[in-house]
Amino acid sequence: MTLSRYLLKKTVADLQKEGGLDGGLKRTLGPINLISLGVGAIIGAGIFVITGQAAAQYAGPAITISFILAAFACAFAGLCYAEFAALLPISGSAYTYAYATLGELVAWIIGWDLIIEYALSAATVAVGWSGYVVSFLRDFGIVMPPQFTASFGQPVTLADGTTAAGLLNVPAVLIILALSLLLVVGVSESASVNGIIVVVKVAVIVAFLVFGASYIDTANWTPFIPEPVEPGRYGYFGILRAAGVIFFAYIGFDAVSTAAQEAKNPQRDMPIGILGSLVVCTVLYILVALVLTGIVDYRQLGVPDPIAVGVDAIGLGWLTFIVKIGAIAGLTSVMLVTLYGQTRIFYTMSRDGLLPPLFSAIHPRFKTPYLSTMLLGLFVSVVAGLVPLGILGELVSIGTLFAFIVVSAGVLFLRYRQPDLPRPFRCPLVPWVPLASIVACLALMSGLPADTWLRLFAWLGLGLLVYFVYGRVHSKLQSRRA
Repeated sequence: MTLSRYLLKKTVADLQKEGGLDGGLKRTLGPINLISLGVGAIIGAGIFVITGQAAAQYAGPAITISFILAAFACAFAGLCYAEFAALLPISGSAYTYAYATLGELVAWIIGWDLIIEYALSAATVAVGWSGYVVSFLRDFGIVMPPQFTASFGQPVTLADGTTAAGLLNVPAVLIILALSLLLVVGVSESASVNGIIVVVKVAVIVAFLVFGASYIDTANWTPFIPEPVEPGRYGYFGILRAAGVIFFAYIGFDAVSTAAQEAKNPQRDMPIGILGSLVVCTVLYILVALVLTGIVDYRQLGVPDPIAVGVDAIGLGWLTFIVKIGAIAGLTSVMLVTLYGQTRIFYTMSRDGLLPPLFSAIHPRFKTPYLSTMLLGLFVSVVAGLVPLGILGELVSIGTLFAFIVVSAGVLFLRYRQPDLPRPFRCPLVPWVPLASIVACLALMSGLPADTWLRLFAWLGLGLLVYFVYGRVHSKLQSRRA
C-alpha cells in the first residue's frame, strides 16, 4: 500500500451529505443560546479545580496572566473552528475536519488524540468532583477514609496524623459509572435546560466573587510573580507552564462548533458564540483567580477543591454550602457532556470502519451507542480512580492543544486546495490567524514538562499500532477506493 492510500480524504460534499444539510436539524439557536452553550461547557473543572492547582504549583497570583495567555490561543483556534463548523456541521469534531483536509491517517491520529481531550477530561473533572463531594460530606460530619478519596500512591494524612498512600478515588469512580449508565439509558439536554445550568453555575461564581472580595488580603498577592525555585515553577516560565496547564479550563468552547447546523445564522452567530463564551469565561476566570489568591495564600491551593478552601477561609457557612453545591452540579454536567462527546466521536470513527462495529452498535430500545458508552465508562472510571489530578490535567491540555494545531493547519490547507468552496463563515486574516493559532498552541505546549510530552507520544504510538493492525484493514474509505 502506497503512502497516497493513507492520505485519502473524504470530500467536503460527502461530509456535508452525511451531515444531512438537506432536511436536517432545525436552525433554532441564536447567539445567546450559543454563548450559553459555550459557557456551560467551559465552566467546570478549570475554574473549580485547575485554577488552584496551577497557582500553587507554577504561577502563584500571576495565574491571572496565564489565563490571558491561554485565552489568546483559544481565540485564534476558535476562529478556525468556526470556519470548519459552518462548513462541515456534523459529528466528529477535529477528526472529521482532518479527514476532509489532511487524510485518513492524520484523521485517525486526531481521533485517537481526542480520547485524551474528552475521556481524560471527564476523568480529570471526576477527580475534582470527588474533592468537592468529600468536602461537602465533611461539613455534615461524614468523613470518608482518605485512602479511598485519593489516587493510587498519592500521600494522604489520616485522622491520627500519620501518612498513608491512597488506594482508589472511589467517589470519582462511582460518578463516572453512574453518568455512563445515564448515557446508556439516554440523556437529552435542551438549550433551555443548559441555560438553567449555566445560570446556576455563574450565579455561584458571582456569589463567591461578591462576598469574597471583602476578605481579600493584598499581602497574599506579594510577590505577584514569585521568584522561580526551579525551571517551570514560578517566575515567567512558571506563568507559561501554568498557561499550558490551565488551557484545560477553556476546553469546551469547541462544543459551540458542533452546533453550527442548528445556528440560525452561522455566518454571524458562530463567531459570536465561540468568542463571546471565551470572553465571558476569561473575565470570570481572572476575577476568581484574583479573589481566590487574595483570600488564601496560593501555596495552600494545591488541592482538588480550591474554591471550597477559599470559601472555608471566609467562614460563611451558608456560602460554603451554596458554592459546593454549585461546583458539584456544574462538574457533573461537564462530565456528562464530555462522556457524551467521546462516545459520538467513537461512533463516527466506527462507522468509518476505523474502530470495531461495537462502537457504533445502537441499543434497540434506548437508541444510544450502549456498548461504546459502557466500555468508555469502565476505562474512564479506572483512570479517574488511579491517576493523580496533575498528570490528568497536563495530558488533557497537551492533547487538546495538539488537536487545535491540526484544525488550524486544516483551515490553511483547505483554503489553499479548495479556495472557492462556499464558506458560511470565513476565518479572518488567513493565513495569519491560523498561523498565530499554531504558534500560540506550540508555545503553550512548550511550557509543559517533558514527561507529559513523552506520555503524549506514547499514546499516539499506541494509536498508530491500533490503526495499522485494525483501522487501515477495515477502513470503508480504503475499500471503496481500492
